[in-house]
Amino acid sequence: MNVIRKKYPIILTYIVLIVAGAVFLLPFIWMVSTSLKPDTQLFVSPPVWIPNPIAWENYYRAVTVVPFFTYMKNTLIVASLATAGAVISTPLTGYSLARIKWKGRELLFIITLAVMMIPSQVTMVPLFIIFSKLDLVGTFLPLILPSCFGVPFFIFLMRQFFKQLPRDLEDAARIDGCSEFGIYFKIMLPLVQPAILTVALFQFMNSWNDFIGPLIYLNDEAKYTLQLGLQQFKQAYNTIWNQLMAASVLVVLPIILLYFFVQKSFIQGITFGGVKG
Repeated sequence: MNVIRKKYPIILTYIVLIVAGAVFLLPFIWMVSTSLKPDTQLFVSPPVWIPNPIAWENYYRAVTVVPFFTYMKNTLIVASLATAGAVISTPLTGYSLARIKWKGRELLFIITLAVMMIPSQVTMVPLFIIFSKLDLVGTFLPLILPSCFGVPFFIFLMRQFFKQLPRDLEDAARIDGCSEFGIYFKIMLPLVQPAILTVALFQFMNSWNDFIGPLIYLNDEAKYTLQLGLQQFKQAYNTIWNQLMAASVLVVLPIILLYFFVQKSFIQGITFGGVKG
């Protein structure tokens, strides 16, 4: 009995997690279900969870009614370049703030933390004016360049990772005659690889799911991203819900697959607690 009583909290925890997981999974299940429904089963009461017959043609129409693969190509270009920019810039900045002593370092870090508190809506208009003056509106660059100059949250994240690495590593490298860039590239970067993958995953997801940015800066339909492309399923007087849900499943699927491939490194990055030495 004592063993069973000790397991009660664990069992209760699992029950709560299963129920919470089911609640969060419910909208996705409904989206998949709706994507497979014929038009006659969209608004019936009680709602139909398992379509009969299954309308697989919704997926074919979803990728042919609109230039879906053009939108996907545009989204991949934006998300990949923005992720590359974040992966290059944020570790450099985080390393500088964590490991190199220079005048004004702490002040700049405080400013970085303060910038994190500013809502994106506040900077939306100034950024648009800047890119408009640079004649970049209508191109992908306004969606890519901001991440290339460092994202405050990612800089903070990388600084904390670098901060926890032991000083003995770089001291030994300096004694051996290694330069600062050599220490950074050969010693520090391999140790914070989980953090870098975490930054890459977050940035890719942010760019992939971004709707406001493309809506503001892209005015040519040939350059639309997937998030803008989903709006094409809304007609003047109604919305083609089953095709919209089919397209939404196709939009979400790459992110889900990406997470499953990198989940081990992602979890290591989130739970990283330093290197023991």
